Amino acid sequence: MGQGHSDEHVARNVSTEQLSHELALRFAKKCFSPLEITHFKDVFRSLADEQGGIQYWKEETLCRFLVIPDALGPGPLIYQMATYLGAFPFPSLAPSILTIEAMLKVVVIMTERYGTVLKRGRADRNKLLFRSLAVFDRRMSSVYEKPSQELLDSVRDEKSGKVDTSDAVLEEARSQAAGQEPRSALGFAIDKPANDEDEEEDDDELALAALESLDAIEVFKFDQRAADTKIHHAQIPVDNFSRLLMLLLVIAPLDSQESLSKHAERLTPTRVESLRQVADSILWSFTPEQNAGIFYQSFNKIIPTSLPYMFDGLNPLFEHFLFSKNIDLSKRKRSSAPAQMTSPTVPHTIDAPLEPLLPREGEILNLDILSQISFFIKGNNLFRRLRPLYLGADAGFSLGSIEQKVFNWRAPSILLVSGTRLPHTPKGTRERSFADTLPTKRFPNGVSGNNSHGKVIFGAYIDVPWKHTYKEAIGGSEMLLFQLSPLHEVFHASTLSKDYLTFTKSGVGFGCPPPRAKNISGLSSHTALGPVSLMLDSSLEFGVFTHDSTGGGSFHPSATRNSDWQDRFEIENLEIWGCGGDEEAERQRAAWAFEEREAEARRSVKMGKDIEADRALLEMAGLVGGHGNTGGSMG
Repeated sequence: MGQGHSDEHVARNVSTEQLSHELALRFAKKCFSPLEITHFKDVFRSLADEQGGIQYWKEETLCRFLVIPDALGPGPLIYQMATYLGAFPFPSLAPSILTIEAMLKVVVIMTERYGTVLKRGRADRNKLLFRSLAVFDRRMSSVYEKPSQELLDSVRDEKSGKVDTSDAVLEEARSQAAGQEPRSALGFAIDKPANDEDEEEDDDELALAALESLDAIEVFKFDQRAADTKIHHAQIPVDNFSRLLMLLLVIAPLDSQESLSKHAERLTPTRVESLRQVADSILWSFTPEQNAGIFYQSFNKIIPTSLPYMFDGLNPLFEHFLFSKNIDLSKRKRSSAPAQMTSPTVPHTIDAPLEPLLPREGEILNLDILSQISFFIKGNNLFRRLRPLYLGADAGFSLGSIEQKVFNWRAPSILLVSGTRLPHTPKGTRERSFADTLPTKRFPNGVSGNNSHGKVIFGAYIDVPWKHTYKEAIGGSEMLLFQLSPLHEVFHASTLSKDYLTFTKSGVGFGCPPPRAKNISGLSSHTALGPVSLMLDSSLEFGVFTHDSTGGGSFHPSATRNSDWQDRFEIENLEIWGCGGDEEAERQRAAWAFEEREAEARRSVKMGKDIEADRALLEMAGLVGGHGNTGGSMG
């Protein structure tokens, strides 16, 4: 008991700044190679400003290095995120000055390299990112300001000895600081944050894992005296989040060490407006009632289910810190070349033009919609991997065209359909005929968002090859049903029912039971719609999306909307894209060629020249002839 009390007492007397320094040391040693640290230090020092003997990055420097597009205006928000993450794992130290130590922690978190140190922290990065984006009114302007001279002086004066920040290595700095107030040679943290008690937040797994790795849980608990008071009152302003979403859409296809400038060059006024429309659809997932901000409760529900890969573009963006153009490894001695070349640190420089992200754009699928889809389907399955299998605008709207274009594609595919909502009372013969095939509409239309024209976009991810379905549906547990506009939401496959995809002469259905071969007396002849389903009619003129919040079908209902709705719409465009490369396309061509040869062989079968002999042979076999034989006895 006494020993435990003593340990707690010692832990409580360890400063948060020292623990922050210790964590930076551990990150540097375990999350990066020596070569990566060399590149990182060169990048930081070559662009750092210096004031009062302290090197740091300001907002302009960070945005210029990352090539953040001015047309989208997310620069201040990226800087706000960095100043919060730089104080990790102590939110009371935020906003931090972006010294080399703080910047090291920012890169570790943004690139998700912390797994080697924080064993159980990966799943909780979203919570940390929310905190970095959330705003308390009194702090809204502080993250945009240059560190004051008074603040810099207070940090410098705390040092009891001078540390050579230009040459000291992390471990050397640690030994040099022995017996002094602990400070990192990589940088400094803010010692006297304003209104410390107001910044206390609830525990999160990343911070707990960080302090646990340093055997300093008691310090963390002591620093978090009001553990559950802040995060549920914080919110991300909608305007800020909209700007961030537009940036995330642009960087979604970013490759490692690919410059963002190439993507920024495409930001014409038309493209920016397209990005804004896509961002609005995603925003409506969080703010269906046009709230002023996004709260953690909805953020925590929607990101894992509908936007699990939304922040993936930040990884390659911040990996730029690990490659300095000032270090030319080709000038190294030949003897050291093999060791440098085997390091994964130095990314290749992309000189040759890359293959287009899309071979061509469709009427529905463009680069912005593609980036939106990459928020819930991994980008490495989409960018430079999609092939247009069926485009209704080119091939015509018929089930036969789909069969001709899509069948024999032996890889996953994505269906997209867009249209305009039908009025509640059908107009015209075609609309009335379609309405007669459906059960009476019980649910209202879905959310309209900022779309006043009734435009909708739905889609499905199909994880199996297409084929005709007769008695049973096809599809697997990785199937997805989704809505892209006017609201973004993803509906995952359920195991309660496996009616994932049906393709029959009656149309295309997702989450709908296979149609009955014959109408049974006493049962409705209407098309059967699943609780959460998408159905396209046989003529591909109309479609209907149904959401019954009670669920129970092949797809789970909405995780955030507890209401029921049904959108009946007139189809304007329909597209099916294959997920795969040249190999999958070649397999499809080979399959079509084989079937064509088989069909030609069947057509070329002819009778011989001696027709009478051929007929006699067939009669002996009992295949032709009117003898009325029913078989005989062998005895």
